[in-house]
Amino acid sequence: MGHPTNVSHLREVLGRCSAIPIHVASACERLRHGSGYIGEPDAHLTLAASNFGELVPGPFDLHRNRTVDLLFRSVAAQASGGFIGVVLSGSLDDGSRGLAAIHEAGGITMVLTPHGAPQKGMPENAIGYDGPIDFIGTPEAIAAEIAGRVQARWSERRNLLL
Repeated sequence: MGHPTNVSHLREVLGRCSAIPIHVASACERLRHGSGYIGEPDAHLTLAASNFGELVPGPFDLHRNRTVDLLFRSVAAQASGGFIGVVLSGSLDDGSRGLAAIHEAGGITMVLTPHGAPQKGMPENAIGYDGPIDFIGTPEAIAAEIAGRVQARWSERRNLLL
């Protein structure tokens, strides 16, 4: 995260390659299916009860290098059942503790195959941290795995209703 007074262009960057609309989350906003949400440099997105987003203030790097853990831990605490945490890239070990919390809460954890960087980054650290990773693969393999698991879960739910 940058300095809290910096302007973020993340929404525009993600919007150029995303098939779903990307929104900057507002405090207490109900999160909608089929949309992507991001926080701001000084307000980190977390999941609150009843599918509402919550923005956690983080001025002057209060949550420095822990914003992914903050989000993943909130998902583990608030989401019921079928949620998936994915670490694709990044430096240091942010996300490792959050993925472990997701795994412990019964969620699915996935990590991008490490590329042998000279320094350990988020994928390597997540794999080595406490809590097994359910799937490790390329971006394409992760996307296919997510699609397969979501489809299987949807089929299970549909069969239960019949």
